[in-house]
Amino acid sequence: MPVAGIVTIDGRPLTEGNIKFVPDGGRPSSGKIEPNGRFVLTCYDGADGAIPGTHRVAISASKILSESKMQWLAPRKYADFRTSDLKYDINEPTDNLAIELTWDGGKPFVE
Repeated sequence: MPVAGIVTIDGRPLTEGNIKFVPDGGRPSSGKIEPNGRFVLTCYDGADGAIPGTHRVAISASKILSESKMQWLAPRKYADFRTSDLKYDINEPTDNLAIELTWDGGKPFVE
């Protein structure tokens, strides 16, 4: 079913990255985060969305600065659905799913 929305971090759109919805059973869906924070999920092709049910969510947002350096645009914990603490029930089509992240006092960092 169609699923789209926006990812923000500390109230501002996350300007790039990837998002992945992992259901309790079934095929995961994913999408690219656009500069305005918007995303559209796809499971098989196009904008077909996600399968119904409860999904754990991973959001990976980083820029490669060099062969050995990367800047994280969101806390690393969000990059793994097992540590992100993000969980959403998808039971009907939506184009305004709001996902809010926080730095918890941190800031973008390079490693």
